[in-house]
Amino acid sequence: MAACVGLVGGLIGVVYLEALNSLTLLLFPAPWADTVQTYLPTLLHTTITWSTWHHWLVLIAAGGLTALGFKVLGNPGDTELLVDNIHLHGGAPAEGMRELKALIPISLLNIAVGSGIGPEAPLSQTNGTVATWLADRWHLDPVETRILTITGLAAGFTVLFDAPLGASIFSMEMLHRRGLRYFEVLLPVLVGALAAFVLYSGLTTMGFEPIWSIDGVLGVPDRLAFLDFGWGLAAGVVGALVAAAFTLLVEFARWLFRPLPVLGKPVAAGLVLGGLAFVSPYALTFSKLQLRHLGRVEVITVGALALAAATKLAAAAVSMAGGWKGGFIIPMFFSGYCLGRIGAEVLPGHPNGTVLAVCLMVAINAGVTKTPLGSTLVVTEMVGLRLFPPALIAGLVSFFLTSNVYLIKSQRRRVGLDGKPVDPPFVQLG
Repeated sequence: MAACVGLVGGLIGVVYLEALNSLTLLLFPAPWADTVQTYLPTLLHTTITWSTWHHWLVLIAAGGLTALGFKVLGNPGDTELLVDNIHLHGGAPAEGMRELKALIPISLLNIAVGSGIGPEAPLSQTNGTVATWLADRWHLDPVETRILTITGLAAGFTVLFDAPLGASIFSMEMLHRRGLRYFEVLLPVLVGALAAFVLYSGLTTMGFEPIWSIDGVLGVPDRLAFLDFGWGLAAGVVGALVAAAFTLLVEFARWLFRPLPVLGKPVAAGLVLGGLAFVSPYALTFSKLQLRHLGRVEVITVGALALAAATKLAAAAVSMAGGWKGGFIIPMFFSGYCLGRIGAEVLPGHPNGTVLAVCLMVAINAGVTKTPLGSTLVVTEMVGLRLFPPALIAGLVSFFLTSNVYLIKSQRRRVGLDGKPVDPPFVQLG
């Protein structure tokens, strides 16, 4: 069942991301739009030239269409509600499939037009909701439904991040504030994530190369030095400060937007987003292509990098406050890369920029999403650890084939404080 959910998630990812790529070419042909990759043959080609003034009007119009979408299509739901329902009921809310009718078109418009948020939240919410629907069709109980719903989340993250191991851990960690709790779902989630990864890679031209080559300009150290661990510690502190600042910025933006009518918030967000484009050319879009672009730009000022990071965080906060549908994970990675590159320029001793960038990308996202293991695995897979998927497949196959072969006789089920076996989802800690 987990493998089936993963395959369905991979198909959903192919269709959603191809639609997003084609729509982006039409609505946001930015200066780096020639690097947009369409992973399937597309019938849509455009030669529209990007202009901040013209695009400001496009953003405002997109806000109006978003408000109209809320009115006509209904509530698109959100990932936060899905997480709550996973804890309480094992899966998506009863109206989850109806919410997708609004979520999919609204999120495609919001992301393609160049807002500061990306497809990770809509894609994972869609796959999690479909997984719950499948579990309901198979008449599964809440515990089994929870396993498949989390598997759906992982499949959604996998096709976007191209990181099955990291996406699996990330989807499990994001449900909690302090560590991974539903660890009994790990193996089904890995199976589903790998199924989505293999299917998506086979149906597209994505291949197995890293999504980002951030070491092209910053360089790769021959080996880690002892001082690099100190820079990692410092990056953790800076990343925590940035994560806290972003959280406060989102709350402040929501406070500013609160007096506005519900249908007026998306329009106001489009107005602010258009203004941010005049501050930095990196303010708009969710930055997946921008990070590739920066990875090839050897000369850029510290001020430009600082503005890029600040406006990216501001755009993500405004998009969220305005009710635009999307995720903020890749914008966090982008900001971490910019800050890491700044650190390589201004810090004494000029530490390796790749080490700083990776550490800050992980630290900022972990501080916001509370996913230290998942964020670490996702970032390292996205920037080049490409042996994980085949090695993981080998390990899982061996595990399943030897599931009735025991050498360590003391291995057993988890037990409670009274020494009796306890079903994992109901363990009370502390």
